Amino acid sequence: MSRFSFMAAARGAGTFAILSVLSLIVLSSRVHAASGAEDSAAPGSAASSSSALDEVVVIAQRLNEARNGIQTQTGASTYTFNEAAIGAQPGGDNQLLNQVILQAPEVAQDSFGQFHVRGEHNGLQYRLNGIILPEGISVFGQSLDPRLISSLTLVTGALPAEYGLRTAGIIDLKTKSGVIDPGGSVSIYGGSHGTVAPSFNYGGTAGNFNYFFSGDFLRNDLGIESPDSRSTPDHDHTTQHHEFAYLEYILDESNRLSAVLSSSTGKFQIPNRAGQMPGIANADGSPLSVNGQTTYPSDALDENQRELNHFAILIWQHSQGAFDAQTSATARYSSLTFTPDILGDLLFDGIAQDAYKQNVAYALQSDVAYKLNDSHTLRGGIFLQSDHSKSLTTSAVIALDDAGNQLNDTPVSIVDNGDKTEWIESMYLQDEWKLIPSVTLNYGLRFDKFTAFASGRQVSPRVNFVWQALPETTLHAGYSRYFSPPPFELVGRETVTKFVNTTAGAQVLRADTPLAEQANYYDIGAQQKITDRITVGIDSYYKQSHNLIDEGQFGAPIILTPFNYSYGKQYGVELTSSYTQDTFSAYFNLAWQSARGKHIDSAQFNFGVDDLLYISQHYIHLDHEQRMTASGGASYIFGHTRVSADFLVGSGLRAGLTLPDGSSIPNGAHLPYYTQVNLGASHVFHLGEAGTITARIDVINALDKRYEIRDGTGVGVGAPQFGPRRGLFFGLSKSIGHTTADR
Repeated sequence: MSRFSFMAAARGAGTFAILSVLSLIVLSSRVHAASGAEDSAAPGSAASSSSALDEVVVIAQRLNEARNGIQTQTGASTYTFNEAAIGAQPGGDNQLLNQVILQAPEVAQDSFGQFHVRGEHNGLQYRLNGIILPEGISVFGQSLDPRLISSLTLVTGALPAEYGLRTAGIIDLKTKSGVIDPGGSVSIYGGSHGTVAPSFNYGGTAGNFNYFFSGDFLRNDLGIESPDSRSTPDHDHTTQHHEFAYLEYILDESNRLSAVLSSSTGKFQIPNRAGQMPGIANADGSPLSVNGQTTYPSDALDENQRELNHFAILIWQHSQGAFDAQTSATARYSSLTFTPDILGDLLFDGIAQDAYKQNVAYALQSDVAYKLNDSHTLRGGIFLQSDHSKSLTTSAVIALDDAGNQLNDTPVSIVDNGDKTEWIESMYLQDEWKLIPSVTLNYGLRFDKFTAFASGRQVSPRVNFVWQALPETTLHAGYSRYFSPPPFELVGRETVTKFVNTTAGAQVLRADTPLAEQANYYDIGAQQKITDRITVGIDSYYKQSHNLIDEGQFGAPIILTPFNYSYGKQYGVELTSSYTQDTFSAYFNLAWQSARGKHIDSAQFNFGVDDLLYISQHYIHLDHEQRMTASGGASYIFGHTRVSADFLVGSGLRAGLTLPDGSSIPNGAHLPYYTQVNLGASHVFHLGEAGTITARIDVINALDKRYEIRDGTGVGVGAPQFGPRRGLFFGLSKSIGHTTADR
């Protein structure tokens, strides 16, 4: 907590905001000690135990509803997966979190487990029970697991004032709770690609104390996408484990303390393309030589990456009458270590870089809501964050003379270390105004300020409205001004001049610092309930940006680096539809987008001269733009058996376009259309008092379509990656403890 005190002392405006909000919370709080003496039944009796449990359940549910009410999504576009919807997908909760989100509208898949929402490269903010999770350094691994989720909501569009900093999409996760979701399961899942994945989750309650735990281990031989379309590529083993705990103590009917603990570790081999040989040559045409060696089979490359992510959150919630508040303190540690293949990397890339990145972040967040009357609900809050980032790199390179020929074949080491601290201060105030029963207006202001490698601040107005035009017809529209700092933990501070006259020298020596993105965002949409079972929707958006943030994979370590386009424009339209019946459900999403940028104005050393010149004069497609994206699925239950299917269709991410005269247009082409169909089936065996056993079988990419996600060309694209080949997976899950139905 001393870091928070120091942060507040160092920032006068932050101190005033903290004291103002916390004083309001303290003055409005009347914490009463919980007393078991009010229970008229004898202590320890069955009636007493059942009554006390029911009371705790009611209080927990009411506090959950109050917590949800602190946030508003009025006018934004939302798409929700509940626990049942996740379980209905092929793979169920054995999937990675990104695979669940890929079924939402206008979410395009990318390599390294990335995905893009509405033409943004990243720009995603994760929230856990309303708490913002500080960003960590992670490329391949995912620290959150579907097993811990009671619901997941993707919030996009013109966002209300409470959402800031990362605005491409809010991934709002609600955790399971032992009092609402008692019991759990132990599972084993595995199959193709050498996959073995045991897991467990369990929740329960003891008096006013509730808990939920989950953990899993994963090992397989397809840790990263295949670079050459083989089902099991060379050198692609991974081992990962994740642990999660949610703990809460209900102080009384108005107050709750809770804590979240999470830890994840991932070890990844970097897969190799088969049959490749080095192609780097000196200016005189002779092959590059390292310690007397000029050849090296790509199959023998041995690069590895290790990622750690740990976070802890302490939360106090108060809800009484018209006033609701939630205050939290968060700490997060993340690190990434890349270990090169010295000889192989030098011969293939001209650089072998041993890289270590670490980020430690602390955050304080407080949000309040006050129902002034039937027409007005006021909401406000503050967010403060301090994070310290460390970057340590040692690069082996070969020295060159002025003509571009190597001076000798002995590698030299270049050390380039640095560290930096970032400060973020944000606050907002908004009013949700019910003009008439069918029209709601939400308007507010947001202030954001950051200081890091660069600095900036902005006051951002937001306005949204929702009109219930007819009982089954809802219209919404909104405008939001956005301010997004570059992802601090990823900003590279490589000293470009150190690499002059080496095999890692850049064509361009300019290295301007990435800047904050400023944007105007417009959104309008409608939803129509055609029948009690069929709902359709349409949503359109337009975004105009200054200093549009993009990211690329540059150099040997698999680390994403941010850069800016001076000008950006993105627009699109998405269609959604769903059908629900007692035993059958289906959905279909279709989206079209355009995302372009012009003039790269930061981190220029990562690009070639020709690309920089062309982009300075022309709008180009962003490398992550996928013009058309579709997703859909269906699930049917008969007896105790469920069968399900889902699919993804995409028009392909961007690629470089080579013209007949030999020149090229960056991102001027796109990869071919692709389709991936997944199938699943599960059956529940009821064992009476022994609970249940669930058996499942899943086929991923059932049609075994071979498709390329990336081809290694385009702006900020390092290597080719392919989608997964057909995989067959089996699972068994045994229930443990009591379930909600048992009560």
